[in-house]
Amino acid sequence: MAEHTSSSITIEATPAEVMSVIADFDRYPEWTGEVKQAEVLQRDEQGRASEVRLVLDAGAIKDDHTLAYSWPEEGVVAWSLVKSQMLRQLDGSYSLRPLAGGAQTEVTYQLTVDVKIPMLGMIKRKAEKVIIDRALDGLKKRVEGTAS
Repeated sequence: MAEHTSSSITIEATPAEVMSVIADFDRYPEWTGEVKQAEVLQRDEQGRASEVRLVLDAGAIKDDHTLAYSWPEEGVVAWSLVKSQMLRQLDGSYSLRPLAGGAQTEVTYQLTVDVKIPMLGMIKRKAEKVIIDRALDGLKKRVEGTAS
């Protein structure tokens, strides 16, 4: 099994408020620095995104990839790579856990990345950690800035 990286953050909002930001892919370019374009290609029977195309510009890594999303249980969204120019694997998930009677949410982001070019495992883990930390910080700022 491939190694993965994970990290958690506490957000001052309900799990529903956090998930509504996570699920709003069209707005990712507004708050995730690396995502320049996001396009929902398919939706499931409940109207949630099931396939999303993302154009990424993270400095050294520029990619146009498509991810398949699943919503296995309340408070969890997972994704896996469908196609990419640079990546061999991009699997991840957000798991939300209510805290403080539901007024806060612990968000855990887990990510496994594998690139098509050779790269040391240590460097991959560091890149995963940077991606996760930026995503969690951006999510926290976005949610807390829009939560009422």
